[in-house]
Amino acid sequence: MLTANRLEKIMELEQELRSEYQQQLDDKQAALDAALAEKADLQATLDKQLETIKELTGKAGDTQKVEQRNRELHNRADNLQGEIAELKQRLKALQKDLNAVREENKALNQFDPARMKKNLDASKKKIAEKQKDNESLQKALKESRKEQAALERRVKELEAQVAENAGAETPDGQASEDQAA
Repeated sequence: MLTANRLEKIMELEQELRSEYQQQLDDKQAALDAALAEKADLQATLDKQLETIKELTGKAGDTQKVEQRNRELHNRADNLQGEIAELKQRLKALQKDLNAVREENKALNQFDPARMKKNLDASKKKIAEKQKDNESLQKALKESRKEQAALERRVKELEAQVAENAGAETPDGQASEDQAA
């Protein structure tokens, strides 16, 4: 029975302690529950922040990639502008060369071999025609000179005959009239 008494006393003591410390236990339990809830909230906040950090890290990585790409494109644009400036200078030089070649071509076209050969052939034909005309004119001239010489001889012969006839008929009055005529 002693054990029952002791058991009762232990139970009473437990109840007294419980009644005395129950409020503290409840407070501690409430504080513990609140701490656990706060811990859960903090853990949720940490998870959100971790997710946000991961997301921002990804975005930052993307941003860094975009910035790197922008730098590369900027450098590339600068290089292309330099190349464009060089190409413009080269284009101007080529245009000058092209104009010089065009002028040279124009000068050379003035002496176009095909056209010159055609003109040469035409000139040769004209020269041949003129030579034929000249030869016929030379023949005609020779003939006319021969005729003139023959006519001049004939005139001299006739003048000589007239002079002989005038000398043979010489009545003084008639000869002088014939000579005047």
